[in-house]
Amino acid sequence: MRDYCIRVATRDDLDGARAVMLDTVYRDFGTGYVPRWHGDIIDPAAAYLASRRHTLLVAVDGAGRVAATGALDSRGPAYPPNPPELAERYPSGETAQVRRLYVRPESRRRGIARRLVAGLVDFAVADGGYRAVYLHTDPAVPGAEAFWRSLGEVVLDEREGPGGGQGIVHFEVPMG
Repeated sequence: MRDYCIRVATRDDLDGARAVMLDTVYRDFGTGYVPRWHGDIIDPAAAYLASRRHTLLVAVDGAGRVAATGALDSRGPAYPPNPPELAERYPSGETAQVRRLYVRPESRRRGIARRLVAGLVDFAVADGGYRAVYLHTDPAVPGAEAFWRSLGEVVLDEREGPGGGQGIVHFEVPMG
């Protein structure tokens, strides 16, 4: 089993992090790069390194290759496209939103994602200004819903509403 170092990304890690993220949106999500959803992937330095309230963590293998990413920023879920009650419950500035938690297929099932989430929650707590850690996931991605259910609480499952919404499941991860 490989050992992975979890750490805050540096500028030297950004090409590797971007590759993990792009590979995931093409391979696992099947959407490819969509500018209105994925702008942070193209410029992760601006999205996650420029603000002291944002972070990008990477898991790096023994060869120095980025095997996984996990990011957090201070933007709550926007309405639209998310339901208005989520935007009210998780306002920007007070909400730490988990983003881009992606692990390369060959590195999965090794606890890396859990370690990344723990690091992101620790970051949110240390910030002192966040009152909640929020995220959403697409349950069509294999393993995603079960993983997040093991770590957080469902606050809204759009599939249960009229018309099924976007089919997204929204979570809050405990900060304590």
